[in-house]
Amino acid sequence: MTDLSRILPEFPLAQYARLLPAIEKHQLTITDLLTLEFPDIGKRTQLPLLDIKRLCNAVLEALHKDLGVADSPAPGKQSGGSALRHTGSELVAKPWNTISTLDKSLDEALGGGIPSGYITEITGESGAGKTQFLLTLLLSAQLPPPHGLGRPALYISTEAPLSTKRLSQILTNNPFFQDLDSSTKPSLDQIISTVTPDLESQDHILTYQVPVEVSRRNIGLIVLDSVAANYRAEFERGPGGSSGGSNMAARGNELVRLGQLLHELARKHDLAVVVANQVADRFTNFSPAVPKSSGLPFSLPLSGRAPPVSQESPLASRSRKLALGSGLGSTQPQLPSHITAEPTSSMADVVVRSSMPEPPPDDVGHSFAPPALLLDHQQRWFTGWGDDPHADQQLKTPSLGLVWSTQIATRIALFRRPAYGRKEVIEDEETGSATIRSWRRCMKVVFAPHVAGTGPGLEGAVEFEVTMGGLRAVERGKKGKAKEREV
Repeated sequence: MTDLSRILPEFPLAQYARLLPAIEKHQLTITDLLTLEFPDIGKRTQLPLLDIKRLCNAVLEALHKDLGVADSPAPGKQSGGSALRHTGSELVAKPWNTISTLDKSLDEALGGGIPSGYITEITGESGAGKTQFLLTLLLSAQLPPPHGLGRPALYISTEAPLSTKRLSQILTNNPFFQDLDSSTKPSLDQIISTVTPDLESQDHILTYQVPVEVSRRNIGLIVLDSVAANYRAEFERGPGGSSGGSNMAARGNELVRLGQLLHELARKHDLAVVVANQVADRFTNFSPAVPKSSGLPFSLPLSGRAPPVSQESPLASRSRKLALGSGLGSTQPQLPSHITAEPTSSMADVVVRSSMPEPPPDDVGHSFAPPALLLDHQQRWFTGWGDDPHADQQLKTPSLGLVWSTQIATRIALFRRPAYGRKEVIEDEETGSATIRSWRRCMKVVFAPHVAGTGPGLEGAVEFEVTMGGLRAVERGKKGKAKEREV
């Protein structure tokens, strides 16, 4: 076999030395032995079927052993068979470990909290409450189940050092911590922090130092704040100060490697990985240099400036041209060649359109549904912005693009809106702390493997406020006045 020594270096070759020359001659791989029928292999190699069956079973058993499959047979099977270590019922009955946000409403929206074994991203604009969310998790991770993991936490910052003063405020003013005794109360000593000012130091720490620290201290939570800072600084511009478009492939490879590294840590040590991500303004419909009187459903300012760059792939650009060419008549102007590419022969007669309801017509009366392959159309389901066509909020896009979105299991979006009017100062008589409400903040679950999303726009999103004791959900009555929820 061409790949036996590479995939299974400890396989007992001496027992099957008589069969291997014929297997090598016909270039059969391990995949062939596991997928082809025994008679098919016998016709190609002219080997006895019984010997082929023994070889295939031995290869399968060696693979099971190498991948962590139990050697003992399952109940009701013969000794020659092998059974998986966990059955489906055992996996369902396995305890679900989560880290609480210390608020009942937020935990309900998150399906119990932040799960261990996965990569969770918290994204939002500046001031939305990302760091406050992370600081609360650093303390609650030390709590015993079901509110935490009972293990220390590791904080990796790419921008500013850990705010120990704010941690002390949360530890002192949060009502949940006040009822705990000294043996179970979280401590700042159980939080390890480091700063990675550039991508080189970040890569070294995550690759070599973090795995050792996780094994030595039994870390239960790794926080990376933020994941986009060093990549933006490293790949923002290419050589000679040019645009960073040529570096996108290199950045994508680095992001995939980072995702694999964090996922391996989360899976191997059953810990939670939480990363904060920045956002950028989204430019939705890019407009070619065509006046609105031409019949196109968009227009371009006739100032001679270049149109904004569309966030779409080349394949989506081709589908956009097909939709324009077939849906608006033959008299509309063609798009410039530097904006769209020529369609391939397989796409010449196919117009890919969205399965969602078409948006309402514009002021001219044209109704235009974006092709389903456009990133501008697809990203509404995985970014957290744009899934509600009637929302009046400014569209944002989480940094690092689609490549990073495929590396995470859960995305939580935080929104911030100004609360107009007089500032409302609320004093807590028990703790003596005060809260000034000048912003309205909401938390939305965009996607997660363990809980359903919170709906389009801000429908189902949980409104919260940042207090001296951390995060606290609020409920608004009919007149819009905030009411406190139970902590």
